[in-house]
Amino acid sequence: MRINSLTIAGTDPSGGAGIQADLKTFSALGAYGTAVITALVAQNTMGVQSVYHLDPRFIVTQLESVLSDVRIDSAKIGMLSNAANVTAIAKLLHCYPIPYIVLDTVMVAKGGAPLLSPEAVTEMVEQLFPLVSLITPNLPEAAAILKCDLAKTEDDMLSQGRALCAMGCQAVLLKGGHLPNEESPDWLFTPEGEWRFTATRVNTRHTHGTGCTLSAALTALRPRYSDWQSTLPVAKNYLQHALMQADSLEVGHGIGPVHHFHQWW
Repeated sequence: MRINSLTIAGTDPSGGAGIQADLKTFSALGAYGTAVITALVAQNTMGVQSVYHLDPRFIVTQLESVLSDVRIDSAKIGMLSNAANVTAIAKLLHCYPIPYIVLDTVMVAKGGAPLLSPEAVTEMVEQLFPLVSLITPNLPEAAAILKCDLAKTEDDMLSQGRALCAMGCQAVLLKGGHLPNEESPDWLFTPEGEWRFTATRVNTRHTHGTGCTLSAALTALRPRYSDWQSTLPVAKNYLQHALMQADSLEVGHGIGPVHHFHQWW
């Protein structure tokens, strides 16, 4: 069966993150990509210059256009911007159940620009956590959601991952890239158990869009696998090789993108 995947996120005209990165990842991993835009973001490898927030009603109209016509096997939610968007998207997803939904809890751009209002964080927890299949916070995002200190050790990660599960999530992937380790440990928490996954850190400064790419890879791959613990190694392997080939690209003057199509060129 062909996989149809949906991304609900903001844009990146430089092509390294957001909707553009998601669609590249879907295509690279054999899923047909559909997209609903939540915000028009003027950004590049140097940072975010401006954000134009779309009317929630237009976001709903886009969603209805896709979901009323196309069978969607999996979806990811990225940049939400504000509480009104969270509410609008949650209401519509109740009407159109999707087998697998990944929530990438995007809050701050790599350059430090805020991408989610504080009041929207509360709405996201209350309205979207019970709806989605997996959330993928990094350590700063987990600390913001839990209103606690940033995890500094893997023991801290374990405590915070369990706390996130207790907030109503079906599964949590807590990403440990911010830990000062030689390897980058991620912890997956599901009702079936807890799993540790690691990858050797790639020596590159070009990491723009890594979170978007991983969550999109999980979205594209999940319908082909029996559970998250078997999906995650494949998604991480794709991201690892995209990072390893990032230096071969010549995009921008700042923190460049990963190479989504490293398998072909």
